[in-house]
Amino acid sequence: MSIIVGIDRTPAGQASLAAAIEATKPMQKKLFIVPVAREGTKLDPASAAELLEESKLQASAAGVEASVLATTPEKDSVDEFLRLAQDVDASLIVIAMRQRFEVGRFILSNNALRIMLQADRPVLAVKSSQPPLQSGDESLQDPKQV
Repeated sequence: MSIIVGIDRTPAGQASLAAAIEATKPMQKKLFIVPVAREGTKLDPASAAELLEESKLQASAAGVEASVLATTPEKDSVDEFLRLAQDVDASLIVIAMRQRFEVGRFILSNNALRIMLQADRPVLAVKSSQPPLQSGDESLQDPKQV
């Protein structure tokens, strides 16, 4: 059994990695790290590789054995993530919950919700401790700063 986590460079993505590392430690399980893209975006291979290397080092520094799993960009990201969770027989899925605009709460087709509804194993949803973005925030213009 193992734990699988989807990460990106957002504060919520980093919070999900930290939570996954903490959940893995007492169980002596292996951590599988999967790079994920924000909805409507694609992964930049160079940025993803750098993020994954940093994430493996963070896990290793905490005494957790971690491996990276790659997704197939042409496939649906949620279906692919859930398939990977089954392939590694994950006992827990860790995902990030982003704080959204009020209107965004009415949109039910987001990836996190789909994972929670479709997963056949427990899901830990983690949110960042940062305050939600406001419509005038400059960080909305550059996803690397979100």
